[in-house]
Amino acid sequence: MILMLTLLFVFTVGACVGSFLNVAIVRMPLEKSLLWPNSSCGNCLQAISWFDNIPLISYLWLRGRCRTCGESYSIGYFFVELATALGFVGLFWLEVIADVHHWPCPDPMAVSMSVFPWRSWIGFGWHALLFSFLMVASVCDLRTREIPLSLTLTGTLIGLIGSTLLPWPWPHESATAGPPILMAGDMASWQTPDNKLLHGVYCWPFWGPLPAWADGGGNWQTGLATGVCGALIGTFLVRAIGFLFGKGLGKEALGLGDADLMMMAGSFLGWQIIIVAFFLSVFPALLFGIVLLIVKRDNSLPFGPSLSLSVLATCLAWHAIGEHIRPAFFWLELMVATSLVIGGMMFVISFALRLIRGGGAGIQ
Repeated sequence: MILMLTLLFVFTVGACVGSFLNVAIVRMPLEKSLLWPNSSCGNCLQAISWFDNIPLISYLWLRGRCRTCGESYSIGYFFVELATALGFVGLFWLEVIADVHHWPCPDPMAVSMSVFPWRSWIGFGWHALLFSFLMVASVCDLRTREIPLSLTLTGTLIGLIGSTLLPWPWPHESATAGPPILMAGDMASWQTPDNKLLHGVYCWPFWGPLPAWADGGGNWQTGLATGVCGALIGTFLVRAIGFLFGKGLGKEALGLGDADLMMMAGSFLGWQIIIVAFFLSVFPALLFGIVLLIVKRDNSLPFGPSLSLSVLATCLAWHAIGEHIRPAFFWLELMVATSLVIGGMMFVISFALRLIRGGGAGIQ
């Protein structure tokens, strides 16, 4: 019973957040204030009363119409609220109840009674905040093929503040005070005695072995460095790949909004998740592109939704993914060699696509 009430609470909070996200989706591309004026009908310009602005319920009660003039509202408003509510519940279930990150649980008996640790609530809230930013970016990209810079810059700033306040390995104790941490050569093996990865709100710190000033992690210096590295690598990764594909194809391949989105996500999660998420995003992008082509006959592909989905999925699955790819992220020579090989392959593939599409005829 307590668990059901908790899930209902999370669902309600998610729906309320979704209602605010609708405001952001409409106003941010137009550079309007999110707080003033109050929501109003786009047809009769009458302010919407609070009882007509209850998330989900008001839309169903009024059948998606304005109470004053009867003008229809887009069903997209309802779906954003519903998707946000369900997303919050799913995120809460995986991170707090199922504990996919293996965050510390000080009182198993309390958890069995659906009384969850406050640290788990904060970790969930942090990732739910990222989910909200990604939701706005994705819907804006779908609607206008642009991701507002004001959104991604604000998200990046908040991400850097959070990285400072929630440094790796939080919510675990610091690496020097907690379980023994094994440092081996140029690679870091952060494991508890039962061979589980020490995985915090930020999966791993910015590098390993950690330098002396990081003092084993758990301090603001480690946190800020992790957030800054995530933001920088997130944006430069997409810009570099966009540059290579652009040179090969002879036209712009990835928008700057996609790079800004990954900058924001990197400040929330760190750089390792961002790199994996970017390459995994190809699969939902292909599927989404096919659906868009069939349903709307639209061959333009907004990449933001695929990036957002991949970022969240990679974050939730990192405890299973990280163990297998850890050496590739903490062996500098291997990282450089892999980057050069992948970059060269991308340029060759994009140039081949250019020739196949007939773009090579103009080359002198």
